[in-house]
Amino acid sequence: MNPRNFFTELKRRNVYKIAIGYGVVAWLLLQAASILFPTFEAPPWTMKVFVAVTALGFPIALIIAWAFELTPEGLKRTELTDELPKKSSRNRAWIYVVVIAGAISIGLFLLGRFTAAPKQSASADFPAKSIAVLPFENFSQDKAFAFFADGVQDEILTDLAKIADLKVISRTSVMQYKNTSSRNLPEIAQALKVAHVLEGSVQRSANRVRVSAQLIDARNDTHVWADKYDRDLADVFAIQSEIAQKIADQLQAKISPRERSAIEKQPTKDLAAYDLYVRATDAIDAAPTTQNIKENFLEAITLLEQAIARDPAFFNAYCKLAQAHAQLYLFGEDHTRARLVSAEQAINAALRLQPDAGEAHWAQAGLLYSKLDYDGARAEIEIARRSLPNDARVFELSGYIDRRQGRWPESARNLERALEVDPNNVSILWQIALSYESLRAYATDAAVLDRILALKPNDLDARLARGQLEVAWRADTRPLHEVIESSMQQDPASGKRLAPLRIFLASAERDAGAAERALADLGDDTYGPDAIQFSRAFGEGQLARWKGDAAAAHASFTTARVAQQRIVDAQPDYGPALCVLGLIDAGLGRQEDALREGRRAVELTPLSKDSINGPIIMGFFAVICA
Repeated sequence: MNPRNFFTELKRRNVYKIAIGYGVVAWLLLQAASILFPTFEAPPWTMKVFVAVTALGFPIALIIAWAFELTPEGLKRTELTDELPKKSSRNRAWIYVVVIAGAISIGLFLLGRFTAAPKQSASADFPAKSIAVLPFENFSQDKAFAFFADGVQDEILTDLAKIADLKVISRTSVMQYKNTSSRNLPEIAQALKVAHVLEGSVQRSANRVRVSAQLIDARNDTHVWADKYDRDLADVFAIQSEIAQKIADQLQAKISPRERSAIEKQPTKDLAAYDLYVRATDAIDAAPTTQNIKENFLEAITLLEQAIARDPAFFNAYCKLAQAHAQLYLFGEDHTRARLVSAEQAINAALRLQPDAGEAHWAQAGLLYSKLDYDGARAEIEIARRSLPNDARVFELSGYIDRRQGRWPESARNLERALEVDPNNVSILWQIALSYESLRAYATDAAVLDRILALKPNDLDARLARGQLEVAWRADTRPLHEVIESSMQQDPASGKRLAPLRIFLASAERDAGAAERALADLGDDTYGPDAIQFSRAFGEGQLARWKGDAAAAHASFTTARVAQQRIVDAQPDYGPALCVLGLIDAGLGRQEDALREGRRAVELTPLSKDSINGPIIMGFFAVICA
């Protein structure tokens, strides 16, 4: 063919128009795709595929334009020598553009629709036998029954968690979805890394209870199972067991005879006692992340003692009671022999009721950990693990023991395993952050704190910790100043709560005026690193020494010593309290007393037993010696 005739033929067949039209339409649709794909949360590769398909369509469109024309008799092959009417040529050109635009639009829609779906659904990589039991809605007219709805959900979750063939997300991580205005189940499943979600509702009246539950396969957002139970209130625990077994059947989980027996066992026959137990559980769960740790535990103890008074055979209540007493002892809120005895009595009662139950052995492990008996605690954890395959607390406590013994890699592995079944547990994340802080792994510590802030963006403690990290990491006090100042501007009363960090900041900057203002706001509270806690009088003694006022320093240290001696008398074997007394005596020039108290504090908190507080006490003992 003559080249001149070839180009004339291209023009006659509207190939040029099709090329230009295709280019314009393709460009517009690619622009639309760049906006719509992120909106629908499509994976990044979908845009690449769409560009490739659009580019591949270009030569195909040109070939079709060359070879065919649309006539009243239908699509026919074009002959080189035919002279087509102008109207037919124009129609053909526009039809091609419309067809091309339509084809690309359909491709854009289908690609965006079906590739965005996996982003909203649980990944196929998540175990098929994995589930999150979300908080049940309370449809009761009496809103005081909200705790009852929590109890129904918690019992179903607990029953399912006893099945080793399942992965069940822990209570702490699912409770954040309570009272949410709307639930996007696929998104929740994605966040918790599960394939299935169970949700439901509870409606309780005087003598009746109605429980509704539905199981969702979050991978394709479809209903797998649903049922309603309308029975006497006394049958509520039987309903919970039935739901748990129905869910296990739907997930095709293998259930051993021992697991089935545990699922069918009712916690108590006294519903009032159970309500008290559920309220106590909430108080214990909230304690580690609140400013009122002691008050939360004491409230839980009161509620649990009332529950046990109503039902002396309430096994779970004894386990929770032992936990509350042991943690008061461990955290130094009440490090007395009397508190230890109370914990031991509760555990002994639980073991008498159910000697082989994992919950009792976990509680025993927690108490032994509080007493620094790590070998004994590990043995109890192994017993508990057999019947608590999905209990994050088992791995969590193992991680804490490893950390206290300086086994940092093992500790990190156990805490990460705890997060697998409790991914949104802020308390565990805080402890992981503490581990990295102790290791001076500041970049990793920052990443963990950022994860906490992603879960709780307005959490003041996390923001403060992030600012404090910058002081240790980069000697940059500005971020911490910004958080403190903005908080005090919004709430002037927060000065008291922020006083410990303000003292830390003033000490770092050797700002006597700021330290004086912070100590005045501190009041009767204490400050200091971890278990080492100083009173306001101690801080005033330090401040007077900065200023070179020996008489004022002696007076303040004397006041501080009287109060600290009372603490030591009540807890004579508590290393951190003795360490503070030694520092006070050093400030008073009581050299022999200070050295004796410092040595005893180191003996009570050896590095082999406590790699968190041990190094801190050793450092303060060096100060005493100096």
